[in-house]
Amino acid sequence: MTPPRNRVRRPSWAGRDYTLLTAAAVVSGLGSSGALVAGAFAVLAAGGSATDVGLVAAARTVPLVLFVLIGGAVADRLPRHRVMVAANALNCLSQGLFAALVLTGTARVWQMALLAALGGTGQAFFSPAAEGMVMASVSGSESGRAFAAFRTGVNGANILGTGLGGVLVAAAGPGWVLAVDAVAFAVAGSLRAFLDVRGVPARRGGTNLLADLREGWREVAGRPWLWSIVVQFAVVNAVVAAAETVYGPLVARERLGGPQPWGLALAAFGVGTVLGGLVMTRWAPRRLLLVGALGVLPLALPSAALAVPVPTPALVAVMFATGVSVEVFAVAWMSALHQEIPEEKFSRVSSYDWLGSLALVPVATAVAGPVQDAVGRPAALWGCSALVLVLTLAVLCVPDVRRLTRRTDLITAGPAGQPPAATAEQDAEGAVGR
Repeated sequence: MTPPRNRVRRPSWAGRDYTLLTAAAVVSGLGSSGALVAGAFAVLAAGGSATDVGLVAAARTVPLVLFVLIGGAVADRLPRHRVMVAANALNCLSQGLFAALVLTGTARVWQMALLAALGGTGQAFFSPAAEGMVMASVSGSESGRAFAAFRTGVNGANILGTGLGGVLVAAAGPGWVLAVDAVAFAVAGSLRAFLDVRGVPARRGGTNLLADLREGWREVAGRPWLWSIVVQFAVVNAVVAAAETVYGPLVARERLGGPQPWGLALAAFGVGTVLGGLVMTRWAPRRLLLVGALGVLPLALPSAALAVPVPTPALVAVMFATGVSVEVFAVAWMSALHQEIPEEKFSRVSSYDWLGSLALVPVATAVAGPVQDAVGRPAALWGCSALVLVLTLAVLCVPDVRRLTRRTDLITAGPAGQPPAATAEQDAEGAVGR
């Protein structure tokens, strides 16, 4: 008698939509993380300078900042999966043209910047629509665990994609890596097109997009815990970006022996995010935002380690621990948003979160050099650490951040893709800040 085969069973909460969303995110993550490496080398191969590399990168970020609020309003008016598929199609087109120009040797910097801007526009519409889709595909009691598992897969794909991207750029050239990214967007969009959204009620926006945006702003402004953390991360993301993209490589080159130690430190951060996601699949803290905010405090450590600077093994350990703690915050934050924000307004609220997270990053990276020249690099790095600590401690002083707790009375979701419904008692009493 042939013994039965051991099959890997999906968790009970990992339904069809959740599996499709996770697979699509992993596929696109593999392609996009490799394309980030390829894009820079494509600019250099076309005769561009380091400044040109920065300009092409900025060309992607600027439309993302400009259009993300509109993307959120559109995603609350239309079926979100259709917005996601359309955005994937736009990214597939932009990356395909980028790849074709590079492979034929006809790419110019202005063309690459224009296509990067087109890709950033697609991301501006995709991101608010995508936020919350995973959480809405599972029951309320399991949403945190599901999102943690989702983040683990995506972070793992990003690490693998970055490594494979570097290898493929060296072996075949950046054009082929960009072509793979275009195919990845096509595959991801196709998977998302098969989402079962029959149970999701039809969306009806306000009188116009501006009215929808005002309504989304009222949702944010009426919750101190929400706007305070958005403001916090507007600055935290900016100073962390300055430390990691400007100061880190300089410290590695001058004090740690070259780019390899910094690359190892960044890889350790990525591994830490994977471990943090695994931790959050098992841990469901009751005080969501208190635990999340405490998880932000270690973000002050990498800048401090670079300011000293500590030896490479210590820097790697710091980056690994920071990766774990950042993932604890990410899962706690998304769980809080999913619990507290009305489903029909989620994308608009998410778009304000995205805007806050991105708006100051280009400014911080642009002024990082002048600040270093004015006060010195160690002082600039200590300043980055101080800002993270001060803002995080300030957020911990907000009563709603300390008090918001995980609800356990959310009922199971309906048909696949339908968000979990709240009980009448929850609707009556409201949540913290709602």
